Amino acid sequence: MDLVYFAIVVSVLIFVHELGHFFWAKLFGVKVLTFSIGFGPKIIRLRGRETEYCIGLLPLGGFVKMLEENRQEPVLPEDQSRTFDAQPVYKRAIIVLAGPAMSIFFPVLLYLAVLAGESDFTPPTVGVVLPNHAAFGLLEPGDRVLEVDGVRIGTFAELSRAVRKSPGKEVLLKVFRDNEHVEVRITPEERIEYRGLGLEDRVGAIGIKPRRPAAVVGIVDQRSQAFRAGLRTFDVITEVRGQPVSTYADLVKLISENRGETVPVTYLRPTRVPGALGQLSDMHVYSSGLVALTPETTGEGITERTGIELADLYVADVQPDSPEHRAGLRAGDRIISVDDVDVATWATYQERMSAAPLSSHKVIWRRGRERLSAIMLLRDEVLADEYGSRPAQPVYGAQNWPLTVPEKSVGRPSIWNYALPAAVDETMDVIRFIVAGIREIAEGKLSLSTIGGPITVYDVIMQERQKGPSYLLWAMAVISINLGLINLLPIPALDGGHLLFLGIEALVRRPVPLRIRELLSLFGLIALVTLMGFALKNDIEHRWDILNAQFQELVGD
Repeated sequence: MDLVYFAIVVSVLIFVHELGHFFWAKLFGVKVLTFSIGFGPKIIRLRGRETEYCIGLLPLGGFVKMLEENRQEPVLPEDQSRTFDAQPVYKRAIIVLAGPAMSIFFPVLLYLAVLAGESDFTPPTVGVVLPNHAAFGLLEPGDRVLEVDGVRIGTFAELSRAVRKSPGKEVLLKVFRDNEHVEVRITPEERIEYRGLGLEDRVGAIGIKPRRPAAVVGIVDQRSQAFRAGLRTFDVITEVRGQPVSTYADLVKLISENRGETVPVTYLRPTRVPGALGQLSDMHVYSSGLVALTPETTGEGITERTGIELADLYVADVQPDSPEHRAGLRAGDRIISVDDVDVATWATYQERMSAAPLSSHKVIWRRGRERLSAIMLLRDEVLADEYGSRPAQPVYGAQNWPLTVPEKSVGRPSIWNYALPAAVDETMDVIRFIVAGIREIAEGKLSLSTIGGPITVYDVIMQERQKGPSYLLWAMAVISINLGLINLLPIPALDGGHLLFLGIEALVRRPVPLRIRELLSLFGLIALVTLMGFALKNDIEHRWDILNAQFQELVGD
């Protein structure tokens, strides 16, 4: 059954490719003799008015056979003007280019189908504004962005896409805040994203996140009202005086309204269970509790009056033998500053630690009433795979607990404003990545062992099929783009080779001699067979490595 599924998927992609050649040949009046999907013995054969439509047994290719001169088949006088060779160079180029173009255009439709099928989207509501970023002081948590540069948006994905496309360029946001509309002008910061294979993207960022922090508290002092009431760091507040609490902002609002009255506070306390689920993983379970909290009548803010603050800067876990662990940082500690600069969020802490990844940093933290400090040099990791390496990235051994509250989902945005542009962007990204890979192989920077063949294609299709239809469509899009770009390589016997001959003909004003074309096509075919041999060898070695690893695991068990 899997082989049948594989054959159907591959046949669809080949059909789309060959349809491009067929459509434009017919449009220009060229007589098409055969339209075939697959090679080998014909399992289906249909005869049209002048074209034979076939499906071959082996679904690993296809072809459109057009009437041509200088072939063994005789050309009737009335068909002389309908041969491929009789067409102007530009028409022949369009016919040849149409196949790869269809393979590259088709993924736009596949990506569009995937994106249009999504139904739940995060609204464009600001959850967190990171300090020292473009939006700090201009946007506020709870702001709802309605328009970007006059274009109406309805999802956070649309907002992110608009910001990413505007590095260093001011954008005008129309925001709904406190029951009124305000306009905010922000210039997104420019960031460099490393995509691998030497690719870099300049993108814009303004330092906002879509989800608001949950009411996970940190207790600043054992002498505080919150600690004496029984609350502890990482407790999740769920109710105050019977009123539900969802976000930390809700907690702040309810406590701020209190004037020293003792109120019941319901919480959930996470308890770590190491080696749970049969030693599969560590996990936390919640136990509920109730305390009576009496805020101070004096002081500014929830922290001064109760000793409660957001737990964002509290360390939830420290990996053993990490630089942070060796420096003395432990779970429950509260980060204060990096290099003598106070940090307001965990994201800011990580940004300052990664600002100079090869340099040491002075970190100050609090444990209870004690202030501790150490010089830390995070371990760098070069993320490398078969597609090359990326710049070294710091590895964080300490983690916080970024519990957030999702906003209520909104419906699917406009296909034309979101799905179609996103599909085009995704297609262009894949094209760039594949072209970069081909370039790296040609320059010898990337091993031929990265080339996959039909077995790899089969594995990818089967794996994505198991995940669901959207994943399968995503994989089909990538394979289709590969098919289109590989066919554009200037190798005789491929579409790119034919385009090369036509380009020479356009320059010298006469066709490349038939004998030369045949010899070069033979060499091109040999090159393709050799390349397929490498691909098949890689497939077999990869499959063998998987089977060997599974066998070793079985023996080890």
